[in-house]
Amino acid sequence: MEREQEFSVSCPIPLQRYPNITLAHGAGGKLMHGLIEELFLPAFSNPALDARHDSAVLSHGAVNFAFTTDSYVVQPIFFPGGDIGSLAVYGTVNDLAMAGARPWCLSAGFILEEGFPMEALWRVVQSMQQAAEHVGVCIVTGDTKVVDKGKGDGIFINTAGIGVIERDVSLSPQRVQPGDVLLLNGDIGRHGIAVMAVREGIDFETEIESDLAPLSGIVGALLEESPEVHCMRDLTRGGLATALNEIAQTAGVGIEVDENRIPVREDVQGACELLGLDPLYVANEGRFITFAAPSDAERALCVLRAHELGAGASIIGSVTDSSSSRVIIRSAIGVPRILDLLSGEQLPRIC
Repeated sequence: MEREQEFSVSCPIPLQRYPNITLAHGAGGKLMHGLIEELFLPAFSNPALDARHDSAVLSHGAVNFAFTTDSYVVQPIFFPGGDIGSLAVYGTVNDLAMAGARPWCLSAGFILEEGFPMEALWRVVQSMQQAAEHVGVCIVTGDTKVVDKGKGDGIFINTAGIGVIERDVSLSPQRVQPGDVLLLNGDIGRHGIAVMAVREGIDFETEIESDLAPLSGIVGALLEESPEVHCMRDLTRGGLATALNEIAQTAGVGIEVDENRIPVREDVQGACELLGLDPLYVANEGRFITFAAPSDAERALCVLRAHELGAGASIIGSVTDSSSSRVIIRSAIGVPRILDLLSGEQLPRIC
């Protein structure tokens, strides 16, 4: 009998760099970045994926469209300013907007734990429908699975979205170049703190609400008036600092930001100090950064400030020609320091 051929597969990840490679609750930052860069991207490599953008940009004939997917595991599922249902819709719509796409349709997949209350599920479904109507999209297909009690933590939702790119725009990290000006559409940190306060049962003097909002409207207005926008990125898990590092590493550029110009509300700053958190790494769900050519920066700023979701917009920094792909932040007294990726997430289960 012919002897069976033996096969072996070697892991492409250098395990010595990740001694605790078993994924744990809250894994993120450098570990998640390493998994994406050294495991998922090499395994699934193709031009659309290799662009490392919030959405894949694809073409069919004369039509350009964006496609994205995301999963939502936030705990608790209801929080000031939103819930897991509206988050699942707006989060996916916002990823499409970062590619310059008008959201068209969504899918919805539900993983439900046995015994999950029907009243809570009804509230989540109604919230999703209202959010979809608000942004003008339909949930056109979906799936539901039920897992054993104790195996699902209530409810997880996956949404995928398709959007149509109607303008002649090309937004990607690869277009970011030295000299570009960096704009932020408002204050940061509210979503993460709103969720954390409910989770930990913390009462502040004033209730902090999530900044959860759909960004397709303000992005559409920006692209209509500002032709020299090169890239956008929404500031979700890992916050502003993580988004800046991702762009810097993908584009191969340096980024410098001024801490004085980054708006953080006083109550959010106080909550972060109480909890030992850095607002630069706290998740947002209605904030995004824009990289624009210097000639277009002031116009872009005016467009952002004219929209309700950009009233607090500011120019916070610029792109340098540094080959180190580092993000540098200058303090109130002008002292620079490296703004790096965290080894893990400050706040797991935040989106």
